[in-house]
Amino acid sequence: MTTALLAGLLAGYAIAIPVGAVGVYLVGLTARTNLRVGLSAALGVATVDGAYALVAVLGGAVLAPVVVHYAEPVRLVSAAVLLAVAVAVLRGTSRRDEPGGRVTTSLRAYWTLVGLTLVNPTTVVYFAALVVGHSSEVTATPSRAVVFVTAAFAASASWQCLLAGGGAVLGRALSGPRGRVATAVVSSAVIAAFAVRLAVGG
Repeated sequence: MTTALLAGLLAGYAIAIPVGAVGVYLVGLTARTNLRVGLSAALGVATVDGAYALVAVLGGAVLAPVVVHYAEPVRLVSAAVLLAVAVAVLRGTSRRDEPGGRVTTSLRAYWTLVGLTLVNPTTVVYFAALVVGHSSEVTATPSRAVVFVTAAFAASASWQCLLAGGGAVLGRALSGPRGRVATAVVSSAVIAAFAVRLAVGG
């Protein structure tokens, strides 16, 4: 049981800590709105990480090759989605009444980050590879599988909430209109860079 717990924690942190486009968007969103919105968005990311961990436990060894086979179209779709997000963030800077763009409620923030995280095919492949490598410890019993998935979710949630907290601090430091516009522009540029890199296969 302890092995499954540690494996889940390591898996959750390993997939969450490398800050990509989703992490950048989360920090920027929180900076432009408030901590409650940011925490809701953070839980959206963690929900998908936990769901992918569950998929990996239930059938990751079978699904991973399928995801790899369709990796190219999925990668292009992911890049297009990220570009759309970058444009939406930039357009949101012109809305004085909505500094965060359309994603200004906790519920919208949650589902927006769920959607963004879902288009990342590497997550399920990573979890599947981990489960295959630790199949005896992770999937030996249903209780161990539950511990693994719960630990992965908790690890991801703790890191994403930390990013949201950092975004809230940044928001206080840049609380003026110019500061928030600058935050949105930088966030949009970084997300667009991630999208271009993904599109070219980098």
